[in-house]
Amino acid sequence: MTLFLTSRFFQVLGAIATGFVVAFFLPWLLGPMKIALGLFVVLALLDALLLYAPAKGQTAPVFGRRVLGEKLANGSDNDVRIYLENRYRFPIQTETIDEIPHQFQRRDVLFKTSIRPGETQIIDYQLRPTKRGEYEFGALNIYAASPLGLVRRRFRYAQGKVVPVYPSFLQMRQYELLAIHNRLTEVGVKRIRRVGHSMEFEQIRPYVAGDDPRSMNWKATARRAGTGADDALVVNHFQDERAQQVYCLIDKGRVMRMPFDGLSLLDYAINATLVVSNIALLKHDKAGLLTFSNRPGAALAADRRPGHLLKLLEILYRQKTKYLETDFELLYATVRAKIKQRSLLILFTNFETLHGMQRQLPYLRRLAKDHLLLVVFFENTELRAFLETPAATTEEVYNQTIAEKFAQEKHQIVLELQRYGIYSLLTAPKDLTANTINKYLEFKARGLI
Repeated sequence: MTLFLTSRFFQVLGAIATGFVVAFFLPWLLGPMKIALGLFVVLALLDALLLYAPAKGQTAPVFGRRVLGEKLANGSDNDVRIYLENRYRFPIQTETIDEIPHQFQRRDVLFKTSIRPGETQIIDYQLRPTKRGEYEFGALNIYAASPLGLVRRRFRYAQGKVVPVYPSFLQMRQYELLAIHNRLTEVGVKRIRRVGHSMEFEQIRPYVAGDDPRSMNWKATARRAGTGADDALVVNHFQDERAQQVYCLIDKGRVMRMPFDGLSLLDYAINATLVVSNIALLKHDKAGLLTFSNRPGAALAADRRPGHLLKLLEILYRQKTKYLETDFELLYATVRAKIKQRSLLILFTNFETLHGMQRQLPYLRRLAKDHLLLVVFFENTELRAFLETPAATTEEVYNQTIAEKFAQEKHQIVLELQRYGIYSLLTAPKDLTANTINKYLEFKARGLI
């Protein structure tokens, strides 16, 4: 079925029917109403003939195409573009309905536009997925009407396209571009001054034209000058710092199923892992990954060879939360077996109570003994918003008192971790990526890694 009647058709038909009812009381009106009805039928047939007349040299008089990436970025606004081309000899009015995947739960993807003969219209809109996986797009439905506007013809294109939703590579590219141009401060990353030299000292050598004067070793130059050497000027020669290992450890237990702004905590951690790993590679470090829950998950040894980031992306794409409690003892055993060199471990998890953290503290202390450990967990932003709302009743005061207790417990967890020399980061989910990068750059600046 490709022919549809428009609202104008029913409006005109309703007016004619009303005229026939009036003609029952005013007989002289019956003749004009019959003429109007005949004219209406002729115009409706003419309208249909216009729409179904073949376009010259073309298979379809209206062409449509949906353009989007081969994959979508989870938690980011992904651009979708629709091209509409009018091959009729007359202007048309179109209503375009894009059958987007059911995961978006949207029924408002409808666009109305006017297209002149031979013209191409471009429609842009955005989609923000909140879950990883495969998303199936339906048809691109284009309903075209002639200037008469009594009937419409439907055209269907781009049916059954399946697009995977990956961790937010768009966010990763944004941070990468800003890092290359030294503009990370625009997204909340602090400018941190490095303590000491950014290179490792290797040897001193004679000065040659073009050497950085700041690398001049004046003490050695003075000694050589005292011996009468011709090449008295010497400079310090540095080599790049050895690449350090940066591992992201992602908890996939039930505590990471909690949603914020549509995304689960696991997805926030996955997106942040992708960005932080890319930044680490740009800083000439090695990036690795471990996921865990009640049993070992995926593992990717730290590396920085070409294609390593793509491997990381594919592994992150397949990760899912579990319903059981996380086994931190198993995590410690896995880290000890797989990570032999001292590394920076960025542990993404969530602790709601001090008691819950203390049960895992022995294993965290063991990890911190062998590695530089950063425990990243999440602030309950909805709880914070509730606390900032003025209480009007006794019940609300009571509820806010309980909420304040839970909020304070998060900060007690931070203090307890600091007490045992474990670095921690309590952050809102939306600020996770920027705050984690800040911590990584701080460790680099302080020479901890």
